[in-house]
Amino acid sequence: MSADRYRDRTLRLDARTLTIEHYYFPWAGAERVALTTVRTVQRAPCSVFGGRGRLWGSTTLRYWSNFDTRRPGKDVGFVLDLGGHIRPFVTPDDPDAFEAALRSALPDTPFDVVTRPRYGV
Repeated sequence: MSADRYRDRTLRLDARTLTIEHYYFPWAGAERVALTTVRTVQRAPCSVFGGRGRLWGSTTLRYWSNFDTRRPGKDVGFVLDLGGHIRPFVTPDDPDAFEAALRSALPDTPFDVVTRPRYGV
């Protein structure tokens, strides 16, 4: 098992895998994302209708948010394009440290910074 590059209550990133805790509804199982499947990463601000108001799940089934009771107080989220229809939306406790660790683990993956909230997450 490799050392964690980033870890908080709901996310764990090591050299090969991003583990998103409390992902599946209603059992709250974890989603393990192989870093080789990540196509792009978008950093986006959160708003009431753009991620902050969603504790778990999705309204559009385009984005899926893991269960995070602290999301209403967070300002930044990340959308991960894994090549499928549904894209995970995560809100790390320390977005700058998470982004730095993710960029380090994915040096060839495109990162985008979106200045407007993503509605429907």
